[in-house]
Amino acid sequence: MVPTGLSELETERHIGGMGTNIARQIPRIDLSSFEERKYQIADELWSAATEIGFFQVYNHGIPQNDIDRAFSLATAFFALPKDAKARLPLKPGTNAGWEFQEQVRPSTGTPDHKESFQITLPRMTALWPTQQDAPDFREFLSHFEHQNWLLGMKILSCFAIKLGFDEKFFTELHDPSSPDYQCTLRLIHYMSMENALPEDFKRWRAGAHSDFDCLTLLHQRTGEGGLQVCPGKDAKSGAWTDVEPVSGYVTCNIGDMLMRWSDDKLLSTLHRVRMPQPDEYLGERLSIPFFCQANRDAIIQGPEKKYAPISAQNYLLERLKANFAATEAKGSPPETGAAL
Repeated sequence: MVPTGLSELETERHIGGMGTNIARQIPRIDLSSFEERKYQIADELWSAATEIGFFQVYNHGIPQNDIDRAFSLATAFFALPKDAKARLPLKPGTNAGWEFQEQVRPSTGTPDHKESFQITLPRMTALWPTQQDAPDFREFLSHFEHQNWLLGMKILSCFAIKLGFDEKFFTELHDPSSPDYQCTLRLIHYMSMENALPEDFKRWRAGAHSDFDCLTLLHQRTGEGGLQVCPGKDAKSGAWTDVEPVSGYVTCNIGDMLMRWSDDKLLSTLHRVRMPQPDEYLGERLSIPFFCQANRDAIIQGPEKKYAPISAQNYLLERLKANFAATEAKGSPPETGAAL
């Protein structure tokens, strides 16, 4: 039984197959002159988020050099010996630290073919790599986390306006100065498939899922494809669309938390990362998502009060509990850490 308001998980459980591929237009939204064009941008974001739930933004304010630097540091970190990374373990419920093939999706019942390092700032005690192992890692990625927070709050301010909230509504509920802050920057490394066995290509780099959070910002590297989306209104169709990484664009999607907060108007969107085909690039793939996830003490209730109020902490506990039941039913351990 899926708890009320978590119907997205039921959809996720039944969409683990290959499905079909179709072409769709992924909206691209210009954020330049943001203050002067805020209401026009809000209209464009609302249209994208209520029709598809997936969109890309450009002129977003994060310099490409900083994005490249973040990827460089991620590459260096994942190249560390396994025992060095294992000293920084992700523990259930923390969304902080390193994991290796631990995240299991209800859609597949198998672990994602990847490793990741999650940065949730209030929970990073003893989890940063040393300066010797990863020079400048902590300093720069803390800065990069804040750059992504600023971008996320810009976009969420537009949704606040459209929902009839004060435009600072979501910003105040994603407060980095609070001990309840739980936004997460995640570095993800999908392993190379260059010497893989044929049966390995039947697995998923990341099985079909929706994100738990309000809004996800995703950085990708050109040439490292595989991300696919099945938009909100087509969630049960099994028809997937490739979202190619393009330099200068940040790919965004609505998460389950914001869908509930909007009384289901903003659409949380199923997505996955497929394995490459034999004639495609087979090397490693890196991505860096930032999850805008409301502070634990934030109270979630939409303007129309479709659902009873619930704290962000309890909402996530419900989501994780439902996810645990779904993966347990498939005979696999539950996922740990943040959603992607």
